[in-house]
Amino acid sequence: MRMRSRTYLDWASAAPPTAAAFRAFLKGTKHFGNPSAPHMEGREAKKVVEEARTRIARLMEVKADDVIFTSGATEANALALAGALKGSGRSLPDLHILYLPTAHSSSLRTIEGLGREGVQIEPLHITEGAVDLARLAAQLRQETYLISIDVVCGETGTRYDVRGIRRALVEAGRSDVLIHADASQLPMIESITRARLGADLITLDAQKVGGVRGAGLLVAPRYIPLQPIVEGGGQERGLRSGTEPSALIAAFAASLSECQKGHGDFSRHSTSLRARLLADIDSIEGLVINGGKAQVPHILNLSLLGRDTDYLVALLDERGYAVSTRSSCETDAEGSRVVLYMTGDAVRAASTLRVSFGPSTREGEIRRFAKALIETVAFLDSYTG
Repeated sequence: MRMRSRTYLDWASAAPPTAAAFRAFLKGTKHFGNPSAPHMEGREAKKVVEEARTRIARLMEVKADDVIFTSGATEANALALAGALKGSGRSLPDLHILYLPTAHSSSLRTIEGLGREGVQIEPLHITEGAVDLARLAAQLRQETYLISIDVVCGETGTRYDVRGIRRALVEAGRSDVLIHADASQLPMIESITRARLGADLITLDAQKVGGVRGAGLLVAPRYIPLQPIVEGGGQERGLRSGTEPSALIAAFAASLSECQKGHGDFSRHSTSLRARLLADIDSIEGLVINGGKAQVPHILNLSLLGRDTDYLVALLDERGYAVSTRSSCETDAEGSRVVLYMTGDAVRAASTLRVSFGPSTREGEIRRFAKALIETVAFLDSYTG
């Protein structure tokens, strides 16, 4: 039986590994020694790790020593948040953190855990899908130590102004407040230099940029005192114990380099794809676009009011299209937490569909998907009507 062709439109969840990442990974597996071992095999594996660290540091315009490898963005976010607050040298109840209420669950759950330990936690004010910078100064307290924000919301594609937050802190005379930015969804469409982002702590994830799943990083300069959240052999400046997966790290560096070289072309390409899709599905009744004041072009979140989009996703999967309803890290959620917060509309939040593109997505695939979506929604409407 002939297999149905597939169109992958869930890049915000996980990007397929690139050819360059595969090559780097396979080459890295040949250096199987433990990077902490003193013998030749260990030194060869250590060289793979350090070359990748230097390569990534140059892309981000930071010191190689600033790059701490982790198992992914979840661990990097936990190290940035719990590590920074517990390493501050101050009592947790004497610390205040501001955070993005629509943040990825890995940041949000860590922040909620810190709140249970006594940290004063407070959501940033969001107005019309953007951080309300005019109200930020009023939220600052003497105890404010850190602000945590996603640069791009992986669920809706909303682009948040991290540099604007930095400027607001400077104007308020609070340059001492740290900014943690989860930039995992950014590298495919924008530069990720630290100066451009304006953040102190930066999280990235290999699986979002075409690397091989299992590696991430935290940019953490030494002037920020961090406490490790995992104890062990003291690898990665003593902040992330565990044997470094040299092949995964090499693949991460290769894919991140590709993203940064092609981000301008991809931004233009995905802008065109987004416009094409929205034009083709404009006839669907009850279609609403979810997003913020600023948007990245490659993540599109829709509400199809009154439809069971979990069932819709299953039907589209049978037709060969991979899409999702919300962040894959919130599979137990009923509806979209992010859309509910942004709109206050439970019906809208319960009927979301997320479509996300990658560099290999083609216009013909988008046109065929649009046709499939229209037909599948019509089937649902006739079935439920």
